[in-house]
Amino acid sequence: MTNWQPSASLEMLRNRARMLQGIRAFFDLRGVMEVGTPLLSRAAVTDPQIESVSATVLGETRYLHTSPEFAMKRLLAAGSGDIYYLGPVFRDGERGRRHATEFTMAEWYRLGFDVEALMNEVEALLMQLAHPHRRLQPATRLSYREAFLRYAGLDPLAARDEELAIAARDRGLEVTGEMGRDDWLDLLISTVVAPQFPDDRLTFIYDYPASQAALARVVEGPGGNVARRFEAYLGELELANGFHELAAADEQRARFQADLARRRERGQAAVPMDEHLIEALAAGLPDCAGVSVGVDRLLMAVSGVTDISDVQCFGPGSA
Repeated sequence: MTNWQPSASLEMLRNRARMLQGIRAFFDLRGVMEVGTPLLSRAAVTDPQIESVSATVLGETRYLHTSPEFAMKRLLAAGSGDIYYLGPVFRDGERGRRHATEFTMAEWYRLGFDVEALMNEVEALLMQLAHPHRRLQPATRLSYREAFLRYAGLDPLAARDEELAIAARDRGLEVTGEMGRDDWLDLLISTVVAPQFPDDRLTFIYDYPASQAALARVVEGPGGNVARRFEAYLGELELANGFHELAAADEQRARFQADLARRRERGQAAVPMDEHLIEALAAGLPDCAGVSVGVDRLLMAVSGVTDISDVQCFGPGSA
């Protein structure tokens, strides 16, 4: 017999509703405007680490957005000012205790903010949302390099690829298939570094390797070029991903093209890049920083549950 009931308890659904209300109240007080963006687009994200869900609409392929980022940057270039989005996003191939194909994201952009200012705002929001459930200590902030030196004993900016592979294998991490430099770094941060983050406070990791810039600016750092981006964790659970946004259209096009080349090398499906975003950047994106927060994961983290189905009305497999 089919189980028709919600996957989350009614009390959890009430907690979820209060969290969504809290997010909207937070931005209302700061004069940040809520916006809606199309869920379906002719373009898709090019990042090889993210797969879009596709659908056929009137005989043409469309892609459900993995983030509202591209459309929001078009709004910013059109003069919207500070904006936020709160709603569903979709990612293919993501299914597990911490992942669902459909989940809720809060994403916002602040004009004139840099990485430091945006981390301050993220900390303020997440501390406020966590408060009814648990009290968090003031956040820890570490550069990507500092985090690796502290928790893995190696310099991620200077270590050779072979050293990264040895560090992983020395810790019992057996990997099959071809691994590039960023693959080793991602494996080490998720399995060695992040599990050591304290679970009584947020941990912000900033200034990622330039090769992981995605849509962030790249600047010169003490150990080499770094991407002005950050991620926020509670314990080992990643909650937020933020950028000081790249505003150069030619550079963004080159990054998209490099992404598509890596997708071809890996045998992944080719996807159309978002030409509307490139044109918006060429028209002029204001200096800004933006961040996305996984709302389901945040509710999981502060409620002490370990399965995303427990915080969604109808989790994976029940819809």
